Amino acid sequence: MGHRLSKIYTRTGDAGTTGLGDGSRVNKDSLRIAALGEVDEVNSVVGLLLCEAVPEDIRELLTGIQHDLFDLGGEMSIPGMALLKDGQVARLEQAIDAYNADLEPLKDFILPGGSRAAALAHLARSVCRRAERAVVSLSRSEAVSEPGRKYLNRLSDLLFVLGRVLNRAEGRGDVLWQKGRNA
Repeated sequence: MGHRLSKIYTRTGDAGTTGLGDGSRVNKDSLRIAALGEVDEVNSVVGLLLCEAVPEDIRELLTGIQHDLFDLGGEMSIPGMALLKDGQVARLEQAIDAYNADLEPLKDFILPGGSRAAALAHLARSVCRRAERAVVSLSRSEAVSEPGRKYLNRLSDLLFVLGRVLNRAEGRGDVLWQKGRNA
């Protein structure tokens, strides 16, 4: 890889454009850069979640997810690039099924919260949903890989389940929504 990041500032973006991985330049407020930024933010929030004491199996899963999200960022930075595969989506589905199997079925909506780790998983979930919306918006005008789009959809589901699992690991239950509680 050489010394690709030896100089952090280049001044090339001072006029409101940024370079893509293929060498082309686009406006910093383009749909592609917005999607790339949202995917980067999901990765950052997952990194914040990893600062918590989480079970080792979840730590390993989330670390793998960070690598996948970096690959998805690569897809966003190079038009036409496809790095994520259907197998990565299937891996998320398997994790959802495995972690959800031991949870009580939900009869009510739950609120983000409980333990700090669970709250961060819910924050990552909501940021992931925003990233998914940005990628869908981009896909209306430019090619986006189907596995990349699916990955974000499954990841948000997994993060929801992990929020519940992390609460249980801390000896806490789900924080149930109470309709009209403050009416």
